[in-house]
Amino acid sequence: MTAELGKGAPDFELPASNGEKVKLSDFRGKKVILYFYPKDMTPGCTTQACDFRDKHSEFSNLETVILGVSIDSLNRHEKFISKYELPFLLLADEEHTVADLYNVWVEKNMYGKKFMGIERSTFVIDEQGVLVKQWRKVKVKGHIEEALSYIGNLPA
Repeated sequence: MTAELGKGAPDFELPASNGEKVKLSDFRGKKVILYFYPKDMTPGCTTQACDFRDKHSEFSNLETVILGVSIDSLNRHEKFISKYELPFLLLADEEHTVADLYNVWVEKNMYGKKFMGIERSTFVIDEQGVLVKQWRKVKVKGHIEEALSYIGNLPA
């Protein structure tokens, strides 16, 4: 099963930065921002994580949980969280199984070199576990505000 708008979001279990294994279904009853990003400590990913950090209380007020996913290790996630004081969980998808489920593990091309990596993408999952919105090939600037606005306009 892969991610499809209007359908149940594929459930998964991944190790999280809090030391536990986390399932998407653990968050039923809340909205979830599931965002995939290429790599901890890189400029775009740091900006994106800090933007989510800076709006975290506004997302929380809308009963929304933020989960960040990359193929980085838990150890690297912990350093990223510590350095930038990130108040949300980062999940380690080292085998890119969840990235595959959400069709964000793609061929990329940088400076003429092709490689596989995560396409920066954000998914909104409603309280019932249904995938209601997706942004692919996300540009960081202004994205968090757009996501916050979208969630703020969802029916309560």
